[in-house]
This record gives sequence, C-alpha cells and structure tokens, in this order.
Amino acid sequence: MHIVIDLAILIGTIVLGIPVPLCFMAAALYMGVIYFPDFSFLMTVGFRGLNSLTLLSIPFFIMAGSLMSSAGIAERLTGFANSMLGRIRGGMGAATIVACAIFGAISGTCSSAVACIGSIMIPRLEELGYPRNYSTAMVSCASVLGQLIPPSVPMILYGWVTQQSVAACFLATVVPGLILMTIFCVINYFMCKNFPTIRVDPPLPARERNREIGHALRRGVWSLLMPVIILGGIYGGVTTPTESAAVAVAYSILIGLFVHKELKAKALWKAFCVSATTSGVICLMLFFVSMLGRIYTMQQVPMKIANYLLGVSDNKYVILLMVNVFLIIIGMLMDDISGTMLTAPLLMPLMLKIGVHPVHFAAILGTNLGLGNVTPPTAPILYLGGRVGNVPINEYIRPALVYMIVGHLPVILVTTYLPELSLWLPRLVMNIK
Repeated sequence: MHIVIDLAILIGTIVLGIPVPLCFMAAALYMGVIYFPDFSFLMTVGFRGLNSLTLLSIPFFIMAGSLMSSAGIAERLTGFANSMLGRIRGGMGAATIVACAIFGAISGTCSSAVACIGSIMIPRLEELGYPRNYSTAMVSCASVLGQLIPPSVPMILYGWVTQQSVAACFLATVVPGLILMTIFCVINYFMCKNFPTIRVDPPLPARERNREIGHALRRGVWSLLMPVIILGGIYGGVTTPTESAAVAVAYSILIGLFVHKELKAKALWKAFCVSATTSGVICLMLFFVSMLGRIYTMQQVPMKIANYLLGVSDNKYVILLMVNVFLIIIGMLMDDISGTMLTAPLLMPLMLKIGVHPVHFAAILGTNLGLGNVTPPTAPILYLGGRVGNVPINEYIRPALVYMIVGHLPVILVTTYLPELSLWLPRLVMNIK
C-alpha cells in the first residue's frame, strides 16, 4: 500500500507541474520516513550514486548542443541536408528531418535539436510555402531523433542505472532511429501533397547540382566531421563517452571561434550557464532517484511488478505489449530523463526474467520515452517546439499526431518484437553476447 501511495505522490506531483527533482524528493522522503526514519543511510546512497565519471558526460553534451547554433554548426548541417534534398517536392521538409538526425549525432538531446534546427528551419520552411503549424509539428516530432541517434543523454543514464555498456546502449537505438527518420520523410512527402502553397526550387542539371552539393559540403565539412570524431572516438576505443563529450565541447568552441568565427563571448557564457543549470537539476534529481531506487530494491518493488505482470500472462509478447503501454503512459507524464531513471531499475528484473536482453530493453525504453517527449499532457518537446515556432498547440497538434501514430508507434512495435534490429549493431561493433 505504501508503494502505491508513493507512486501516486510521484506521478501526482509531476502532473501538478512541480519541478521534477522536487517530485522525486517528495517520493523519497515519504518512503524514507516509512521505512528508514534515520536518513543517514539513504544520504550516503544518494552521494555514492553521483560518484560516477559516466555522469560527467551529461553537462558536456548539453554544452555542446547549446554551442552548436551559436558556432554556426547547426546552420551548416541544415545547409548540407538542403543541398541534397531541397529541390524535390517536400525536399526541404525531408532535409529538416535529416538535419535533426545529424544534429542528434552531436548533441545527445531532443531539446537542443528542436531549439537549434527549429529556429533555423521553421522560418525558412514558411518562406517556401509550408504552413507554419505543420513545420512546427514536423520539427518537434523529428527532434526525437536527437535522442535515438547516438550519443544520447537518456542512454547514458540507462547504462549507468543498469550497469550496461553506454556505447552498446548508444548503438541499440541507431537502427530504430534510422527507420524512424525514413518513415518521417515518407510521411512528409505525402503530407506535402496537401499544401499547394509549397514552392520548390527548379531542378538543376547534374553538373550544377553536384557543384551545389560540393559547395555545401565544403562549407559544412567541419560541422559534418563533428559526429565522426565523437562516435569514431567512442567506437574506435580512443575515448570514453565522457571524454568524447569533452572533445565535442572543445571542438565546438574551436570551430566557432577560429573557423566559422561566429561564436561570441556572450553566447559562450550563455552555453556555460545553460549547461550548469541543467546539469544541476539532473544531479539533484539523480541524488533522490538513487535513494528512491535503493528503497524500492530493498522493498522488492521490481520483483513484485514482475510477479504481477507474469500473473496476468506468462506470454512474453503479451508482457512486452503491457510494458510498452506502461512506458508510453510514463512518457506522457514525465520527460525522458525522469522516465528512464524511474522505469529502468523497476522493469529490468522483469525483462531479464522473460529473456529480453538488457541492450534490447535500452532500445525499447528509448523509443517509447522518445514518443513520450511529444505526447500530451506533459510533452516537453512538443511545447518547446510550439514556443520556437510561435504557434499555439491547438494549431499543430493534428499534424503532430500523424507523425506520432503513423511514424513513431510502428517503430516502437518493430523495435520491441524484432530484437535483432537493436542488437545487430552492438553485436557487430562490440561483440556483445
């Protein structure tokens, strides 16, 4: 009964709009008072949970995402994507989706993708005749690719919570992310047929088109090298994810100051402040999550959840369907970071019991909580997209639902029931069992 009350406190405070770290604090305090009136034991659990080099990568990736727009990196990425796809009907929309995917290979967060790519592309799309509400919905949903294409902050936290290889968790969401990107481009192609106002630049002869692509490539080569350096360093064994995050920050600063010469001192200071503030909030949340997780483990909450679901059905596929529904509901109420911290330790024993590989579960969790980022009522990325596009949610929720239902839901199901989609790449690159 106390566990049910505690979960009600956690979810209820989040729904009420109380800052997420304080919601976890309230839940941890309630369980602590009930089971451990002496908080000295729990305090040490919280501090030990933060003593991890892996977590140090989070502020660096957040900082890199903040720097990309000011350093001119995001603008060159969108320019390159546009040179490849911009002269076909719906091509600028597809270029925006691809730019979000490329951006995800650098920043690790959805919010950075929607803020940087959205601020550049939504006005440009409107100039070409795309309805602003549609452009806002498309950018908001496509920004989820920033979480699925590695590096990914939620996957860093998942690896930390479940003691899995962070690099393997990164790779688990690559194929689902690429499938989602492709489906979004197809949806955009058919949706654009409903907008006669869209203008398309006339096609160029092959030589001129290649010249345009070459110019965009030369202009954006330093930006395009960034994901190669980050991911190549991790999977080449040269750097850890934390070291790669630091390299990403240093690279962004150097490119912004000395190559593109667009990074100003004010923007650099703002990036530092955003990174410090966001990281502080995450650390405060992780402190209380560590305490809450230890209490849940000692009270055998994960095993009770596993036994309950196994009591409903012993069919693996039915259980996975119920887990997906649960994760989507959690995603509707919490952001991806909070959802990862809560559900990963709770559901991992169940996943192991029914034979789901922990790295496969990383992809299931990532795709579900990615959808949660744009699913009301919480929908932090959907609302952020509305602020960037300056469009009220009632005007862009309908096209956003098309991307969610036709695009994202099938990817969740395919990822869940075809484990090789998420395990193939980790096995190929890292030889995981």
